[in-house]
Amino acid sequence: MRLTFVKMHGLGNDFVVLDGIRQPLELDSEQLRFLADRHFGVGCDQILLVERATRADVDFRYRIFNADGGEVEQCGNGARCFVRFVHDQGLSSKREIRVETMSGVIVPRLEDDGLVSVDMGVPQLMPAQVPFIGSADDPLQTLQVGDREVTISAVGMGNPHAVQVVADVDTAAVEQQGPLIESHPRFPQRVNAGFMQIVDRQAIRLRVFERGAGETLACGTGACAAVVAGISRGLLDSPVRVTTRGGMLTVAWQGVGAPVLMTGPAVTVFKGEIEL
Repeated sequence: MRLTFVKMHGLGNDFVVLDGIRQPLELDSEQLRFLADRHFGVGCDQILLVERATRADVDFRYRIFNADGGEVEQCGNGARCFVRFVHDQGLSSKREIRVETMSGVIVPRLEDDGLVSVDMGVPQLMPAQVPFIGSADDPLQTLQVGDREVTISAVGMGNPHAVQVVADVDTAAVEQQGPLIESHPRFPQRVNAGFMQIVDRQAIRLRVFERGAGETLACGTGACAAVVAGISRGLLDSPVRVTTRGGMLTVAWQGVGAPVLMTGPAVTVFKGEIEL
């Protein structure tokens, strides 16, 4: 099978984007892992599949596969690339679209300045909805990670996040703790591990170890989860500038019950074909 793809990135969080409307696709996990492989395939953190909507109140269906071949619920940087892809490919002339994901509907929008804003929906803070095994009335949870006990906030952004505050993201134990937190038994669907350094009340630095992908240069849902965690703990004020190793996002959240709004770039790198 000869497959047409577009390589894109959002702050260095990179994607292989596939048009599943004009070339209907059903790829198995081995083919997905091959596409994501940086030595033998195209190379990416996630593979994004654009499909026809399955319901009347949305424009498209959005599916996300991690580099390990597993399908996941949500990807914020990918959502920004998604709307730019469907616009650039002539699949839609709308600047704002409604997109169904495994975890619900998101609304990405192309802005006049070239950036993309996404309504990421209302974050989940109740442990059962993250999902996380923990106390329902405490925004701070202790987690045994190896021989250390760390304090985290569990936040659901359509996918699960465990956010901890660190003094300096450059020296944070991301490589050591990330895999242990990702597979921690108190997160039954695994989890994205966020390491947040607070710069001031409207600025943070962030590194994220993602499920099935390892540390990425940026994580959109991770940025949203970190801001939600920081505001919930009284450490931040909306909007917040989130600096990742790949660049900066702006995240706004007005508090419990309100949706999270994320704004940042979406870039096309190249187009190509590959034989599977």
